[in-house]
Amino acid sequence: MVGALQYLTLTRPDLSHSVNQLCQFLHCPRTTHLIAAKRVLRYLKGTLHFALQFSKGSLNLNAFCDSDWAGSPDDRKSTSGYCIYLGPCLISWTAKKQPVVSRSSTEAEYRSMAHIVAEL
Repeated sequence: MVGALQYLTLTRPDLSHSVNQLCQFLHCPRTTHLIAAKRVLRYLKGTLHFALQFSKGSLNLNAFCDSDWAGSPDDRKSTSGYCIYLGPCLISWTAKKQPVVSRSSTEAEYRSMAHIVAEL
C-alpha cells in the first residue's frame, strides 16, 4: 500500500511528507502505521480532483530548499526538502532525511543546498 502511495506522489506532492513518514517504518510496521496509511487513503478519496497542473509560461528556472535541524527525535537527523520550478510548473521535488547528523542548523541548510545544486 505504501509503495503505491509513493508512486502517487509523482503527481500529488501534497502527500510527500505523509508518505515519507510512513516509509520510515516499513521495516517494522505497527498498527498505528496502518491507521495512518488508511487516513492518507481517506484524504485521497476526498481530494481526487487535486493534481499537478502544467501551463504555458516563461522558462525561468527557480529552486527553493529548506531543512529542519535535528527534526527527528529518534535519531536526531535533519530532514531536507526542495522544489524546482520551470516557469510556473513544478518539475522536481523531494523531502528526505539527511544521511548524517548535522552539528548545526547551518550545516543542515548547507547539505540541503548541496542536494538542490546537484539536482539542478
